[in-house]
Amino acid sequence: MEASWRQVAGGRGRARGRANAAPSSGNEVHLRGAGGGREKGSVGAVLSGAIPGGVATTAAARSSNSPAGSQALQTPAVHELMSQKKFEEIKKANQAAARKLVEEHFSSSSEEEGDEDFEGKQGRIVANTFITYTTQTDGDIRELERTKQYVNEAFQAGAMTCLICIASVKRNQAVWSCLGCFCIFHMPCIQKWAKDSQFLVSSVTDDDFGKRDYPWPCPKCRFEYKRSETPSKYYCYCGKVEDPPLDPWLVPHSCGQVCEREFKPPCGHKCLLLCHPGPCPPCPKMVTTTCYCKKAKPIPRRCSAKEWSCQLPCGRKLLCGQHKCENPCHAGSCQPCPRVSRQKCVCGKKVAERSCSSPLWHCDQVCGKTLPCGNHTCEQVCHVGACGECPRSGKRFCPCQKSKFSLPCTEDVPTCGDSCDKVLECGIHRCSQRCHRGPCETCRQEVEKQCRCGKHTKRMPCHKPYLCETKCVKMRDCQKHQCRRKCCPGNCPPCDQNCGRTLGCRNHKCPSVCHRGSCYPCPETVDVKCNCGNTKVTVPCGRERTTRPPKCKEQCSRPPTCHHISQEKHRCHFGSCPPCHQPCQKVLEKCGHLCPAPCHDQALIKQTGRHQPTGPWEQPSEPAFIQTALPCPPCQVPIPVECLGKHEVSPLPCHAVGPYSCKRVCGRILDCQNHTCMKECHKVTEIDGSTGKNKAGPECLHCDEGCSRSRPLGCLHSCVLPCHPGECPPCVQMLRIKCHCKITSLYVECRKITTADVNEKNLLSCCKNQCPKEVSFSRTF
Repeated sequence: MEASWRQVAGGRGRARGRANAAPSSGNEVHLRGAGGGREKGSVGAVLSGAIPGGVATTAAARSSNSPAGSQALQTPAVHELMSQKKFEEIKKANQAAARKLVEEHFSSSSEEEGDEDFEGKQGRIVANTFITYTTQTDGDIRELERTKQYVNEAFQAGAMTCLICIASVKRNQAVWSCLGCFCIFHMPCIQKWAKDSQFLVSSVTDDDFGKRDYPWPCPKCRFEYKRSETPSKYYCYCGKVEDPPLDPWLVPHSCGQVCEREFKPPCGHKCLLLCHPGPCPPCPKMVTTTCYCKKAKPIPRRCSAKEWSCQLPCGRKLLCGQHKCENPCHAGSCQPCPRVSRQKCVCGKKVAERSCSSPLWHCDQVCGKTLPCGNHTCEQVCHVGACGECPRSGKRFCPCQKSKFSLPCTEDVPTCGDSCDKVLECGIHRCSQRCHRGPCETCRQEVEKQCRCGKHTKRMPCHKPYLCETKCVKMRDCQKHQCRRKCCPGNCPPCDQNCGRTLGCRNHKCPSVCHRGSCYPCPETVDVKCNCGNTKVTVPCGRERTTRPPKCKEQCSRPPTCHHISQEKHRCHFGSCPPCHQPCQKVLEKCGHLCPAPCHDQALIKQTGRHQPTGPWEQPSEPAFIQTALPCPPCQVPIPVECLGKHEVSPLPCHAVGPYSCKRVCGRILDCQNHTCMKECHKVTEIDGSTGKNKAGPECLHCDEGCSRSRPLGCLHSCVLPCHPGECPPCVQMLRIKCHCKITSLYVECRKITTADVNEKNLLSCCKNQCPKEVSFSRTF
């Protein structure tokens, strides 16, 4: 029998599972009743650690009931006394821990007050985290509101919502955060969104389907990402850790390390918060900077607010060159001069009152100055600089641009008499007239023209356009409506109809122009109120159907409906009061223990024996549930019981006390003395009281294997007997060997060869015949 400490830690099989799931004793029942029924995770964890299913309190009992075995060095009486003493020590320690736990659990009046304390502590922790950003010069709390909102939502269950599936984002789900709006989506949702967006865009034309790298947008802010940026792995907010582990002490989906992301706009510093959702707060570093105009002395300020104004006049000279900037110290370039003065135009003919910021202006009069040729005047409107040479001076071309003439500027260039040959407006034919002044005539040649859509041809004058009456059947970019434009060349215009599809909220329709891909998420918000209307929570439109109403702080005053004197305290709620979770505490008839189960006086059970439908045409009715009192469940108090194979002593529930199998391998030595019984723990019948713990009984397996003992050195034959105790019989197999002269074959038993020494092996290899080999003689001279 194993030691008691090993029985406590190493128990396996049915008994251990039942013991962990069952209450340990009447003391534990009293603790659960005092706790109000609905235990939180931390309280439940402490309870399970303080009274772990009664295993610790029964360890000494198991060791006292187990046989001493062959390894015991003390007498049974001394061993039982020590076990009883150890049992009392463990019992006192468990009772002290239980009393301390009850005192701590009763320090708050109700579970709701505990929730309020938790929420208040959480809010104070977040506030203390960000207060260091505003305790020094020029801190602005308004810039931190967005980051604080994301952090608070990360702590609140159900606050974060995936806008694609309109479902809550849980702390154990893989998520992805947008770099533009920092909105959080489920990883499968955003992957499907990106895949569908790229498919819809690339399926517009068959030629480039799947070949071009189309971007995909964020569902909320429409920030575009490349195909290579489609999320495939789950990272924390700062992007350092892949698949961040779930830690209840950290922000959900956070790695717990320092963020170290670059601030935006970049300032050379990195974020000092732990890995967090949402944008990084303004840079909290302190730097020494001067004002915009550089007149004031440098002072220490927040890096995020390092640019500041001393409010003194700027004093920089404006672009007009006459006045100085009178605005207070400011960033960037100075504004244009606001003063008005009389200024001449660039040609100097007119004077007008104009803004000092635009000294150069042009009047609407023609220059009119005489050009150097002396025959013509400048036709340019008010301009700067010289008028230039006469445009009719020098060599000039004829109208068809084929001949050059050197004539005075007072004479017009004559026609050359050659054919014009200028390309007509059609872009295909040339002018057939002689060199002429003015525009060429319209092309009148008849050609085979193809319509704009390319489906029809017709012979007609070249200058006339040809548009057929065929309507385009291609789908517009929305992939819903046809183009329906006559003789469309293929560049169909965007769809001008309204989308009108129902949004994911199922309350509103898309107001945008008809488009491809998924619609924008609904921008509306809805207030979900409690029963009395004093408390409300704002959720995205569509979540009001799945969002639980907020908790009200008022207490419910209804009388209890079960056998308890008073009901559990709970807040204002909708509908009927929740079921009572206090321990039943009724005395069980069979064993006398107290019932530790939650109150079951008004349990909901499915009603049976209702009307059955007569045929498939009759609609089945909804299952009905009724409230009724259920009997107390079987007693779960652990009782130490030894398994069938006497491997361990484990606590079984009181109602299931009896022989059981611990699911271990039997392990008893079979009759062959070489193998052990591989059956699962089973009953072993003792024969004449001589069967020990390791001796196999008639219920154990019978060894049917062959002998597996090692053979003597040199013997290659297996033992002819089945698996047996003791040594194997000598091998009597006949071996065929050659004699020394290699002529005669001899047959010798294997055991003689394997046990013979060198001389005996030489004798066994001798055939007793005359050796046929010749002896060689060497002569010495």
